[in-house]
Amino acid sequence: MISNKDHENTIVCRCEDITLKEIRDLIKEGFKTVDEIKRISRCGMGPCQGRTCRQIVMGEIARTTGKDVSELRLSTFRAPTKNIKIGILAEAAEG
Repeated sequence: MISNKDHENTIVCRCEDITLKEIRDLIKEGFKTVDEIKRISRCGMGPCQGRTCRQIVMGEIARTTGKDVSELRLSTFRAPTKNIKIGILAEAAEG
């Protein structure tokens, strides 16, 4: 059986190495939006741009606040939202 302590050590954001406990602690401190948690922890700012952790964070916020996930605002996205090879950007600048 997995203990609560082991569960809290689960990595939520693999890119930035953020645990479930860290997310829960931030929510307890009063950070209630994905953007707030993203700014304070960098969760969702790695190479995947939150594609793997955003839903987990939203689920934790919903569970803690008693809201439905559909009531929460999505985090903001900043371009590029997908990896782009620098050569493609250089070609676009030239032509």
